[in-house]
Amino acid sequence: MAKSHETEHPVKAFGLAATDSSGHLSPFKFSRRATGDDDVQFKVLYCGICHTDLHYLKNEWGVTQYPIVPGHEIVGVVTEVGKKVEKVRVGDKVGVGCMVGSCRSCESCKEDLENYCPKIIPTYAAPYHDGTITYGGYSDIMVADEHFIVRIPDNMPLDAAAPLLCAGITTYSPMRYFGLDKPGMHIGVVGLGGLGHVAVKFAKAFGCKVTVISTSLSKKDEALSHLGADSFLISKDADEMQGAVGTMDGIIDTVSAHHALMPLIGLLKAHGKLIMVGAPDKPLELPVFPLLAGRKMISGSGIGGMKETQEMIDYAAKHNIKADIELISADYVNTALERLTKADVKYRFVIDVANTLKQS
Repeated sequence: MAKSHETEHPVKAFGLAATDSSGHLSPFKFSRRATGDDDVQFKVLYCGICHTDLHYLKNEWGVTQYPIVPGHEIVGVVTEVGKKVEKVRVGDKVGVGCMVGSCRSCESCKEDLENYCPKIIPTYAAPYHDGTITYGGYSDIMVADEHFIVRIPDNMPLDAAAPLLCAGITTYSPMRYFGLDKPGMHIGVVGLGGLGHVAVKFAKAFGCKVTVISTSLSKKDEALSHLGADSFLISKDADEMQGAVGTMDGIIDTVSAHHALMPLIGLLKAHGKLIMVGAPDKPLELPVFPLLAGRKMISGSGIGGMKETQEMIDYAAKHNIKADIELISADYVNTALERLTKADVKYRFVIDVANTLKQS
């Protein structure tokens, strides 16, 4: 007979879980494994709400196993370490992002690209090495192998650091890998949400000229005045888009909704790169001819490896890059998810787990 969620591990835990595709979150008692020799246990202080959480909660990708405790932008303070742990000590500020395991032996893992390991173990809703299902950061306690722990610099506010563990690395990694990080380059950012606003901040820190491309005129002042973008394009305005044709070295496309790629390809210079980091749930149409006319590239990028994630968070701390957040209580999470479906947030919800997630 299978053990219950509360008894399969020895450490009691409490969080918020959905039990069906309505995605509604309710209080949930479960358990975490005991801290192993290579493990770090930490008290969760904050957890960001990512659009991926919404996809998983509602089983929009068809892979969700219920019950599900989401959350992969998790930060807190170390409470216990295994005897082989060297990277952190009790009391250190740490985080866990989108993964908690990989095979550690494949080509990708050996190249510090655990995010592309065929046996990657996501932070929630996936079988762990011991066969039990992983639970995410909408919870009071976390245990993870130290390899998948990120050290949070002391000068980084923990609540605003949390979204960088997903949104930050998701945009930082492709800009570094594809060479879109050189001063003077012109970078477009499509979509000004959780991913997009952080992409603007990294691109500006790299010394790039940044143009935000959005369907919403209401975001123009925010993009230019608050986030420091250099220009703003309404993607539905044919004249504006035509005026920017052939001007961009690269574009980071953060949009998860269905949208046309042809106008974006047109904005690229010859040899320009359109990098997809959003995850639309329906296929997009790929026009090939405009790629040929200029040797342009469309590629994708998913989060980053652990080494690069640490590099990203250290870079963010050095350059004072933080996510713009709306801090919420645990009892507001279902409302926040409803607002997220309407893109009604600037720019990332973060749950104040330590102060508001309470067992009744």
